[in-house]
Amino acid sequence: MTAATTRLPAQEAVRSRAASENFSVASLLLGARTREHLLAVYDFARYVDELGDSLEGDRLAALDDAAQQVDLAFAGRATAPVFRQLSHTIHACALSRGPFLRLIEANRRDQLHHDYGTWDELLAYCELSANPVGELVLEVFGAKTSERLALSDDVCTALQVIEHLQDVGEDAGRGRIYLPREHRSELGVTPDDLAAPTAGEPLRRLVAQEAERARALLDSGTQLVRSLHGRARLAVAGYVGGGRAQLVALERAGYDVLSSTPRASKGLRVRTTLALLREAR
Repeated sequence: MTAATTRLPAQEAVRSRAASENFSVASLLLGARTREHLLAVYDFARYVDELGDSLEGDRLAALDDAAQQVDLAFAGRATAPVFRQLSHTIHACALSRGPFLRLIEANRRDQLHHDYGTWDELLAYCELSANPVGELVLEVFGAKTSERLALSDDVCTALQVIEHLQDVGEDAGRGRIYLPREHRSELGVTPDDLAAPTAGEPLRRLVAQEAERARALLDSGTQLVRSLHGRARLAVAGYVGGGRAQLVALERAGYDVLSSTPRASKGLRVRTTLALLREAR
């Protein structure tokens, strides 16, 4: 890769944040081999996000380099550490190329598109930024079917929306707004409201409204978990249960996403995941 990418955080620093993300895949219940393959996918996604979010320099050029490294990883000739690790997982699990390239494209879009006008536009972005991760997870487990992929897309979109709700202030500080403009206009939320020290009533109503939209999508997770078996069921239940827990955390915070970032505790995540597994039996 170019010299620019060497200024990214080391791979270990990226992985150390896994426990606090909705896509955390470090459960010891998954077994060492599966966990390493899932972490290879996760590390790639976070690494590319760092290119799009934090790199000083030409981010688009760095993302182009990342796409070249994906090609090299499929050919077994990757040079960057994250991609060398990924190459092993790609071949061991027969992963598809498309999801990796869509994740890179999502980060290209972040450099050029900073405000989403409609809910449908936001969903189209999630098709690039979130849904490919779910597709790759299903492929790691050898569990991808068209029916499961459609359910996974709902779940991943919901998790992405929830993450955007948690990070409204942080995103606004970067000049990005993922709350659709059509919904902001309906409730009278202005860009200045997103930069306030605490969330006013209109923004709280908007966050609550978007959380309900995310909840409706996340409901597909019950059917998805029910269709899976073994470690795949455990892993996906963890994602869906984590999303449910984050929705509870948002509600408990009164949908004030500016004074602090609502985060679900590990205990709450465990409880919502176990409840989901009971529902899916």
